[in-house]
Amino acid sequence: MSCTVEKRRRVRRAARAIQEEVATESVDVLAPSASQYGAWTLDAVLRDADGVPPEVLRELALAGLTLQPTPSQAEYQHVAATV
Repeated sequence: MSCTVEKRRRVRRAARAIQEEVATESVDVLAPSASQYGAWTLDAVLRDADGVPPEVLRELALAGLTLQPTPSQAEYQHVAATV
């Protein structure tokens, strides 16, 4: 299995887990060509979150993703993580 396929699989697995763990407005998996980071990216908008919840941090760590700095907006928390 290629490295690219494995990275995509890890990001998708984390995206599914986050959707199951916390209230989300949206969760997207972006290919490197569509990501501002040039890497496989998990892009999520969480509802009713004050910061990044521990459940999300755990899923990102389990998948080996790196949390990217993003601003929060009103009642939404934006999360971007790359692999």
